[in-house]
Amino acid sequence: IDDITARRNLEAQLRHTQKMEAIGQLAGGVAHDFNNILTAIQGHVTLMGMGDALSAPARESLEEIAASARRAASLTRQLLLFSRREIMQLNRLNLNDAIAQMAKMLQRLIGENVLLKLHLHHQPLPIFADAGMIDQILMNLAVNARDAMPGGGDLVVETSEQLVDAAMAGLIEAEPGHYGCLSVSDTGSGIAPDVLPRIFEPFFTTKAAGKGTGLGLATVFGIVKQHRGWMKVYSEPGHGTTFRVFLPLTSAPAAIPLPPRSPAFFRGSGEAVLFVEDDEAVRAMSSAVLARHGYNVISAYDGNDALQRWTEAGGRIDLLLTDLVMPGGMGGTELAARLRALQPDLKVIFTSGYSPEIAGRSLGLRAGQAFLQKPFEVVDLLTRIDALLAAKRGQSSSH
Repeated sequence: IDDITARRNLEAQLRHTQKMEAIGQLAGGVAHDFNNILTAIQGHVTLMGMGDALSAPARESLEEIAASARRAASLTRQLLLFSRREIMQLNRLNLNDAIAQMAKMLQRLIGENVLLKLHLHHQPLPIFADAGMIDQILMNLAVNARDAMPGGGDLVVETSEQLVDAAMAGLIEAEPGHYGCLSVSDTGSGIAPDVLPRIFEPFFTTKAAGKGTGLGLATVFGIVKQHRGWMKVYSEPGHGTTFRVFLPLTSAPAAIPLPPRSPAFFRGSGEAVLFVEDDEAVRAMSSAVLARHGYNVISAYDGNDALQRWTEAGGRIDLLLTDLVMPGGMGGTELAARLRALQPDLKVIFTSGYSPEIAGRSLGLRAGQAFLQKPFEVVDLLTRIDALLAAKRGQSSSH
């Protein structure tokens, strides 16, 4: 008799991995297409908001549309996080400050019958992270805790510092060093032992139909892994649950934040922008925005069309704005390389509804290049363009 238990377990793990990979590809594709739609919606809302003849109710409706688009963008971001196709915007931040800034929102999120208690570490906990993703961790864990306490209870959020030595790092497959620990505890119903191993699976939920997507904890798990951290879960039915998130601390200096600016602040000087985008709605909206802000826009629907437009313009292009993945066999990176070989000082902005790794390559941004994640706000697009063209404008004025 042969014991085939180990082989069966490996086969089950392989099937599970393949299922998760297939779901990840589906989620990433849906999010990419939806991000194009959201980019067009957000852009047109901004264009309409620039008008002076709007009534107060109309402007209020526009603000609601913009807020709804941002919420939809947050949902697609969860799909991208799960599929590992999201670009992280990393900065140095204090974990304690991030939690303190979210406290009021968390209290509104969990309701009046749940008491929020904060116990933050007495020393700053500097981490190198995406601030929006850290907020997402907090919100998702808080929502889970709230749902586990329908009759009310306590939600305790704590931070501490954890030293991980080489022996411990080997057990948890992490790098040794100092970590910031975020602990979220509730006094709710707890998690059954047979359910606990599945809680991080995407689309797995024990909630009633319509009450949850099953993406919350999968998103948290994906974010933590992307930040080179790990998680621990402690739960006992009837006695609550504690999630502990460990994120590596950093000694990198903090960046100086820039003051927010409105789209009206930015104005081009007739610079030629070659805009390459296969989505017609995004192409039309972005072209209208750039033209309204003083740029000479030359649009193309794929790489080959862009080469033709370049030839027609006699190579007199100041900036290339291109999607990364396009039909026709030529992607944004190849197009940029070919045009920069002809004009080395050409400025380039890549855009995408997901990370460039979906194309099977690393973007490897160089001087004079930038990346803009879809769906993007109009002000973000104008800021990137203005920053890349600022040096060229300075050179022109000096002559």
